[in-house]
Amino acid sequence: METYTHKVHYYETDKMGVTHHSNYIRWMEEARVDFLEQIGYGYRKLEEEGIISPVIGVECDFKTPTTFDDDVEIEVSVKEFRGVRLTIGYVMKRKSDGALVLTGRTRHCFVDPNGRPIILERNFPDVARKLAELYEATTEKE
Repeated sequence: METYTHKVHYYETDKMGVTHHSNYIRWMEEARVDFLEQIGYGYRKLEEEGIISPVIGVECDFKTPTTFDDDVEIEVSVKEFRGVRLTIGYVMKRKSDGALVLTGRTRHCFVDPNGRPIILERNFPDVARKLAELYEATTEKE
């Protein structure tokens, strides 16, 4: 998968001149949306098929701050997939020097538009198969 790049905007920094911590979660979402598009299952397509995938948990470990105009490369991977739940991992690095900026995870579930849980393998086997392949590829690397 291609790495997603975010350029730090001035308004994303705080009085100390560093990126405010809340912005990293937004960047995770930007990278996740891009990742899903790359694998052929963007949010619009999923929602058109009746799949909603809310975030049910977020974890961030901040390593190195970023500042205005830094380019941050974000690698996205499937860390866990169990049919009803999905964990996506993020590794952010500053492009200029490769410094590790953040490692993080988001946890998701799958529900229909009425909020009822969906088991992807049963109802949407193509989506489940792709996520399972990406999870297997991630575990092989580690």
